[in-house]
Amino acid sequence: MPLRLPTTRSRVAVATAGLLIAVGAPAAYATLGEDAVSPAAVTAQTRGKAYVETRLFFGTERPDGGPDVTDQQFMAFVDKEVTPGFPAGLTVQDGRGQWRDVHGTIERERSYELILFYPAAEARLHDPRIEQVREAYKKAFGQESVARLDEPTRADF
Repeated sequence: MPLRLPTTRSRVAVATAGLLIAVGAPAAYATLGEDAVSPAAVTAQTRGKAYVETRLFFGTERPDGGPDVTDQQFMAFVDKEVTPGFPAGLTVQDGRGQWRDVHGTIERERSYELILFYPAAEARLHDPRIEQVREAYKKAFGQESVARLDEPTRADF
């Protein structure tokens, strides 16, 4: 069989394929790197049980101009309204927050963040309790709202 010299057409095809590989390979490896899961990540994903983390954000300034909610008042509220429904534990953190009120004014105030963890299987049981806490705080301290954030998570105690 006679030896054929590459044609211009085949040289262009080879050059194009080489260029595509050269350009595409880094992108392919980058994508592979994002999807690759390390053994530590797999362990972290499987550790613990399915829980829900609920965070509630309580402002302390009263819209009617009354005195701010004090630490003692807030902790008495937690003891009365939160602890009975969540006796297994909770966390309270001090904060500083800002939000826009119903009049469009940006309010800045001292605040509290209440963090609750409970098994995901008990979410329906805890939802009405959490809503009762939010409503009780708004009523007791004349607040327009209590923000709520729920996130699925895994927890190991």
